[in-house]
Amino acid sequence: MLEYNLPRYLPSAEELPDSDETPVDNELQELIPGLLKAILLILWSERMDWLFAIDMGIYYHPDKPAIVPDGFLSLGVERFYDEELRPSYVLWDENVVPIFVLEVVSQNYRKEYTTKLDEYAALGVLYYVIYSSRRRRKPHLEVHKLVNGRYELQEGNPIWLAEIGLGIGCERGNYCGVTREWMYWYDEQGQRYLTPAEQIKQETQRAQQETERAQQETERAQQEAQRAQQEAQRAQQETERAQQEAQRAQQEAQRAQQETERAQQEAQRAQQEAQRAQQETERAQQEAQRAQQAEQRVQQLTEQLKALGIDPDNLG
Repeated sequence: MLEYNLPRYLPSAEELPDSDETPVDNELQELIPGLLKAILLILWSERMDWLFAIDMGIYYHPDKPAIVPDGFLSLGVERFYDEELRPSYVLWDENVVPIFVLEVVSQNYRKEYTTKLDEYAALGVLYYVIYSSRRRRKPHLEVHKLVNGRYELQEGNPIWLAEIGLGIGCERGNYCGVTREWMYWYDEQGQRYLTPAEQIKQETQRAQQETERAQQETERAQQEAQRAQQEAQRAQQETERAQQEAQRAQQEAQRAQQETERAQQEAQRAQQEAQRAQQETERAQQEAQRAQQAEQRVQQLTEQLKALGIDPDNLG
């Protein structure tokens, strides 16, 4: 905490000016912190213990003017007081020093690399971040970390801010229709968090892909249903053919049985005819035997008559 000799009676945030009335001289001073805040609003949507303010005065003493950074982040504070929100950030009310302060250097140099460096160090701001896209020989982004009361410049892009749980860096991208270098938040692996527009685009693409997959699944299901219906029709046709084949086989079996029965009847008739023929043969043989016997008797009688001197031919 800060150690100041503060008056006993202190004004509230509502009683203090909410701005230093100094207009921004570059649109980037609003857009860059605005982009960082927009990402946080989605990334930390479930958290209510943080504040990212843009162009809001930080009061550290009631008799001194506020320090107004382009943007700052405080952790462990109420996200909202009421529906009017905060007019300014008063340290003796909040009891929390911002952990992160951002200054975007414009055409009019405002002592971001000198006086403000000392002011934020005196306040105890852990991370003081300066961004200047106009620098040519030095990095556009500088991240200073407070170590033992003095700021130490951190190396890299992005730079991991362990106490915040986020990384800060810059790269080319598009925001508000402008393609240029912008500042972004990053995860610990150096992967950039998406802007709201990119998240909407990603979700739209994902929804479109899901719709296309659902449509493809519907088409595949319809094709499967058609194939199943065709298979059912083929199965029904096969069943009908099998039934017809079974009926034909049954008819053939009946015809075969009838033919067998007719053959058996013909065999029986043939057997009966054979029996009759045999009987006829036997009768003919008997008749022949009787005829032969009659002839033998006639011959014997003739011989007997001849023996008696009787000519059988002249009898009569």
